[in-house]
Amino acid sequence: MEAFGRFLDVLDELRQKCPWDMKQTNESLRPNTIEEVYELSAALLDNDVPNICKELGDVLLHVAFYARIGEEQEAFDMADVCNRLTDKLIFRHPHIYHPSQIGKSHPRPLPFKEGEEEPVSTNQFSSAKTADEVLQNWEQIKLREKGGNKRVLDGVPAQLPSLIKAYRMTEKAANVGFDWERPSDVWAKVKEEISEFESALCEDNNSGKNHKEEELGDLIFSLVNAARLYNINPDTALELTNRKFRQRFQYVEEKVLASGRQVSDVSLAELDALWNEAKKQ
Repeated sequence: MEAFGRFLDVLDELRQKCPWDMKQTNESLRPNTIEEVYELSAALLDNDVPNICKELGDVLLHVAFYARIGEEQEAFDMADVCNRLTDKLIFRHPHIYHPSQIGKSHPRPLPFKEGEEEPVSTNQFSSAKTADEVLQNWEQIKLREKGGNKRVLDGVPAQLPSLIKAYRMTEKAANVGFDWERPSDVWAKVKEEISEFESALCEDNNSGKNHKEEELGDLIFSLVNAARLYNINPDTALELTNRKFRQRFQYVEEKVLASGRQVSDVSLAELDALWNEAKKQ
């Protein structure tokens, strides 16, 4: 708590005295926030512990900065952010907390907006024993919050990258019972989508690009669903493949450049041989 208070004191001073910090707004900070979250994501994927610590600090700075701006606008402050989060966690974990623990540290009931009534009781969810049961209850409870999500997919931001969005939508649908009975059942759908995409590619070009894109989208969506069923995050899997491709292609490129040539001047057979060599590294 002492460290957090020291951090907030420094942020307040910078906001009052630093020309750059003084001019920042929610809009100007937003692109930097996105960049910081991606940098944290990269550190997490690399399991780079020192950088994870560093990038968490950068993300925390942005959270506190937005709260500082909210305080200046007399809309909310850091305490409101913490209280809303804490009450939401208590409300959505009825297997751990009693609803009476909500709002003990502040006068306004949270996470609901001022003037709203509290939602229906969550006692029916108090017996969750496994992680899967907790996750399923989480989605059901969110739908019961006044001022919360009205529909299952409302909690998936439209601005998410498409691959992550597809994963989150199938996950949320599954948490309310819309899912395959067995993971293996999904493969019939994947094969069906492969066949439909292949057929679309073989059609006359005059049939239009949109149909091919639609069928490719259906195929990718089915693969994302399959990944979820087998507890594989498709975004992480694709990023690992991106890194692997970059590493191997750069190996090929360095070998070619070392021979005094450009990659575009080398035969496909030679490039393929270098690629196989890179795979052994």
